[in-house]
Amino acid sequence: MKRGIRQSAATVFAGMLAFAAGGAGAQSYPTQPIRLIVPYSTGGVTDITARLVAPYVSEALGQQLVIENRSGGASIPGSEAVARAEPDGYTLLLTSTALAANPVLFKKLPFDARKDLAPISLLATVPTVLVVPTALPARNLKEFIALAKSRPGGLDYGSAGYGSGNHLTTEVFKSAAGIDAQHIPYKGGGAVMADLVGGQVSFVFAVLPTAYPFITSGKLRALAVSGATRNPALPDVPTVAEAAGLPGFSIQEWIGIFAPAGTPRAIVDRVNAATVKALRNPELIGKLNGLGLEARGGPPEALRDYFTEESDRWVTLAKKVKLDKVE
Repeated sequence: MKRGIRQSAATVFAGMLAFAAGGAGAQSYPTQPIRLIVPYSTGGVTDITARLVAPYVSEALGQQLVIENRSGGASIPGSEAVARAEPDGYTLLLTSTALAANPVLFKKLPFDARKDLAPISLLATVPTVLVVPTALPARNLKEFIALAKSRPGGLDYGSAGYGSGNHLTTEVFKSAAGIDAQHIPYKGGGAVMADLVGGQVSFVFAVLPTAYPFITSGKLRALAVSGATRNPALPDVPTVAEAAGLPGFSIQEWIGIFAPAGTPRAIVDRVNAATVKALRNPELIGKLNGLGLEARGGPPEALRDYFTEESDRWVTLAKKVKLDKVE
């Protein structure tokens, strides 16, 4: 009995030492550069946001955030790398809408985002805009819908990949507008925009930061934004709801930072505080707003709740649109 008591006491003592060591590590964090994995290629909105925000968060933390692009696989491999990483705060994930939507698109995922990732901060919400090549004979959204209906399946749309935000937004729009179009998935937002400008695809629901330079230079025509209200960056472009008479249509993408589950709360709070400080910087706010992004921030619980709501919303939308899961 005494031996059992001694072993139990030793176990508790070891746990206390481990906890104390973890607490000390969290207090000194960070002592080295931090990997910020972006599960998309360069040139897309998630990558653009990462490169805008990272320098400000780095300054607040006193250590550099090193961006690592791990594109492909509907953002799953890059996200899994963080979910499986050591929960020490030195590997973080900066990702977007697909993290919430992938469970309704794929029959089996190698990780559970709700269990395997710890929310840190919501960075920004991102409207999308329906853009077409200037050669397409549709000057507004009603003309576009009429054109699509006159050519069932004859128009094709590009996306940054299966499960990407522009793929999902387009599928919801197709269902609401009663049109059909063929999906052409790419490996990133930059590639699809290049082909859209070249006329290889008919339209894209592109995130505003990616589409904006093409719109302002006259290379693409903006027909409607997907959010509930017009965007200040494109004040003359109507919403889908008002342009097509589709009340209630409102979809926007979002971007947030996550850590591996089990990351000490002190580290999560440290990164959150640095991120919130960055998002309050007028210079960064101006850069984000200039691309049509709305800076968000807030505590980790705000991202947790937002992510839960988004996940549940995509379950509902998937049933309505009848999205088929893939292997």
